[in-house]
Amino acid sequence: MNNLPITHFSDSPFGTKIKSEDIAETLCFFDDWEDRYRYIIDLGKELPTLPVSFKTDENLIVGCQSQVWLVCEYDAKNNLLLMAVDSEAQIVKGLAGIVLSAFNKKTPQEVTDFNIEAFFTDIDLFSHLSSMRGNGLRAMVKKILYLAKRC
Repeated sequence: MNNLPITHFSDSPFGTKIKSEDIAETLCFFDDWEDRYRYIIDLGKELPTLPVSFKTDENLIVGCQSQVWLVCEYDAKNNLLLMAVDSEAQIVKGLAGIVLSAFNKKTPQEVTDFNIEAFFTDIDLFSHLSSMRGNGLRAMVKKILYLAKRC
């Protein structure tokens, strides 16, 4: 965890305004994956930009094809995990947004209880990603679950 101000993460719509069930419903609306990719890229545009000072080796997700930084803070007062993520690749930002829709602004217990693999299967995500992108997504999830278990 980082010693960051809790308010830094409060403006992200992921986990509150943009929820995993909303994303699943929207993705199912599209007939082809080209439209779904556009939607995923648009999701990435909703992510607040991570300040350069947070783009450190400590926050870098190991195993991603593109550089991805994840910052997580535990709000003990409200028992919530607050997260921010950024990448230079637009599609990766969108994929990170999908992950945050399930985990951001949730309790550590909610994070560990959520079956993210079933969610990915429901939206048919991994069959349309390269193995490198899929591995990177799983590395991000693994780090979030690790951090949630430490709270």
